Amino acid sequence: MKLDAPVTGGPCWTELGTSDLESAKRFYGTLFGWRSETDPRQEAGGYTIAHLGDAPVAALAPLYQESQPVAWNVSFAVSDADATARLVQETGGKVLVGPMDVFDVGRFVVALDPGGAAFQLWQPRTFPGAGVFNAPGALGWVELLTRDPARARDFYATLFGWTVSVSEHYTQWQVGGADFGGMITMDDKFPHEVPPHWLPYFAVEDVDAAAATATGAAGTVLMEPTSVPEGPRIAVLRDPQGAMFGVYRAADEK
Repeated sequence: MKLDAPVTGGPCWTELGTSDLESAKRFYGTLFGWRSETDPRQEAGGYTIAHLGDAPVAALAPLYQESQPVAWNVSFAVSDADATARLVQETGGKVLVGPMDVFDVGRFVVALDPGGAAFQLWQPRTFPGAGVFNAPGALGWVELLTRDPARARDFYATLFGWTVSVSEHYTQWQVGGADFGGMITMDDKFPHEVPPHWLPYFAVEDVDAAAATATGAAGTVLMEPTSVPEGPRIAVLRDPQGAMFGVYRAADEK
């Protein structure tokens, strides 16, 4: 079973911080068929929501601070952002931003886990998160890349109540019995300058075609299309501004 809607403790949203919003709109529109709408309010700072049909699926936004990297960020739904932010600190993480209200749509926190991977908390009010999951062009999986997997397991289990399933090939996260993500240990194959991070994966109909489309739109293939043992066909891509993300074949995930 996979998540098909936002649930407390699970990923509910993903958003891109980019150095070139217009270029990002074009790239992801070409790759995923997204229709982007930028919030016209000055105080929204150019925040743009991407849609598949009428369903919101992700956000694109300018960089709001000089220190902010070009990157995709993953938000997890919580019932109380303030209480969860306190728990982040009590369990060895760090709160970078918030808790803060975002208009009337929700309450928001940016945090780091003990290994240094950034993630976000979202306490929904009028906006619960993505309107569709696991369909072509939509978020379907999130993956933590970390250099300290044991500490990460303890931290996220305490914070969100996740359970863990470990196989010969992979570590998976579940919430409420539903799989939604996994974890990879960053070994010597990862350059030292690459920090721990959360990587969103978007569903596509054809991974090889998506990789070719990304390359044709000035993106880069970081990991060539690969069929995972007992898993889906996947690839890892980078957009023209440098943000990394994954794609997987939607038909492989049930």
